[in-house]
Amino acid sequence: MKLLIAVPLTLFAAHVAVFSSALAQGQNQTQAQYPSRPVRIVTVGAGSQNDIVARLLIPQLSAIWRQPVVIENRPGVGGALAASIVAKATPDGYTVLMLSNQFAIGAAIHANLPYDPIKDFAGVTRIGFSTQAVTVPPSLGVKSVADLITHAKAAPKPILHSSSGAGSGVHMSNEMFRLAGGFRATHVAFRSSAEATIEVAAGRVQFSVLPLGPSLPFIKEGRILALAVANQRSPHIPDVPAITEVLPAYERAGSYGVLAPVGTPRAVLQQMSKAFRTVLDSAELKDKFAAMSFAPSGSTPEEFDKIIRSDIDTFVRMAKVAGLRK
Repeated sequence: MKLLIAVPLTLFAAHVAVFSSALAQGQNQTQAQYPSRPVRIVTVGAGSQNDIVARLLIPQLSAIWRQPVVIENRPGVGGALAASIVAKATPDGYTVLMLSNQFAIGAAIHANLPYDPIKDFAGVTRIGFSTQAVTVPPSLGVKSVADLITHAKAAPKPILHSSSGAGSGVHMSNEMFRLAGGFRATHVAFRSSAEATIEVAAGRVQFSVLPLGPSLPFIKEGRILALAVANQRSPHIPDVPAITEVLPAYERAGSYGVLAPVGTPRAVLQQMSKAFRTVLDSAELKDKFAAMSFAPSGSTPEEFDKIIRSDIDTFVRMAKVAGLRK
């Protein structure tokens, strides 16, 4: 009786082993052939920094993968629409999200997003950072970060700072700077970084931590004064110190990067990450990134998972300080 039972169990185990082996071989073959069709990069509006960076990457990505790489622009809801599309996509490596620091900021501010910013995504790679500059109007009469902090602390009422909107990257950077400097300041929101820059130039606000690329013409023309650059010195204004040199307490957070839907095979994530990092290391792109004051900095999928978590934690603290947590 025992023999009659043992034989079928042995045959069943053999069938299971054969099936498992075939399944593993099929998965390995699929991953080895990745990608076998076009890859879609979902990001926010056309002309945004995310969009510009993504479009710089796709020619070389297409050459490496021998497949078309297409950009799908989905503006709206502070980047949440684009993120939601990717969170719901099939986790096969053919739909990914190109994000900026707005992804982590949105996660810190909004408690009821249509996706979980941690559980619904898997890291692919960090792409890099947009260089920022602490700027003031020349009419303010300050020449350094220390001067600005001293001026702010001595002012009878909080000084003003401009941003591209409540909860924007500029707003969060301003709050980080204010906290690191230990002074009071009142936020004035505008619709864009361009408008925030104009307010600094006009002297209607006392400071703003602006993207260096768009504000560089104002700096070169002397219409605004750059006191420091986050996080490292820029070749465009080499005499301006890095903010870590003059205000070590300043905590930079947020970066550009690529996320895939959770459940994407680890081998595919690693292949994708390697391709992105290869492109980021190309001399041609480094020159183009330098021209737009963008610092490329790749990472492994595991490293980017940790970076996203850390960025969200940092922005949660900033959002609470600024009273933006919803």
